[in-house]
Amino acid sequence: MSRMSFGKKGNRVRTTTTGQKPAGERPVEDVVREMKEGLQKPHGEDYRERSLAIHGLICARCAREFDASNRHLLTVHHKDGNHHNNPPDGSNWENLCVYCHDDVHSRELLGHYYDGRGAKEKHLVHTSASGGEDKPGLASLADKLKEALERKGKK
Repeated sequence: MSRMSFGKKGNRVRTTTTGQKPAGERPVEDVVREMKEGLQKPHGEDYRERSLAIHGLICARCAREFDASNRHLLTVHHKDGNHHNNPPDGSNWENLCVYCHDDVHSRELLGHYYDGRGAKEKHLVHTSASGGEDKPGLASLADKLKEALERKGKK
């Protein structure tokens, strides 16, 4: 059994143990140490730092350069989409700024939508105009892309 007491200012906690510990109970220090070790990245998960060291602090798409103050805006994109494929030579990685990374993944969503695999992404193409009118903005572009894909598929 343990008893908890507070320091004079109320900001420190002191525990004292009285009696025998029940079987299977471990000291708090051991539990905290294990939790801290579990929060550290497993071997092979530090690919971001390795990619930044290999490829440098520059976006592979827009060539924007980064430094220590804004390197958090640089992300690592897995070319094949598999986050577990982390070769030591960095051949599956490219450093992209957050804007280019969003662009790459939004293009993938649009491609999946037109390929018929993205029923959940139908909200990306929203038309408010009636069928006979020219559709403004993204809707007209989406219709043109869809027609082009259909023509390409018929050839």
